[in-house]
Amino acid sequence: MTDTLVMIAGLLADEAPKDTGPDFGKASPFGLLVVVLLMIGTFLLVRSMNRRLKRLPESFDRENPEPDQVVDEGTVEPDAGSKAS
Repeated sequence: MTDTLVMIAGLLADEAPKDTGPDFGKASPFGLLVVVLLMIGTFLLVRSMNRRLKRLPESFDRENPEPDQVVDEGTVEPDAGSKAS
């Protein structure tokens, strides 16, 4: 079994690379376009998330829910959700 693996590894090591022309390994302009679009998308997502995080209240106190209700009208009482029927 190991002799077969050594023989296969030797045959693979002897093969020369097939694509060795003058353009081998160069990136296309399409690759640059993809990278730029991904960077723009990431920038827009980060900016959107920062806007949403700025709208959140400083804390979510159960004793003082007024800042929470500015963002979410109709909050449920803390005890109403914990009771089982």
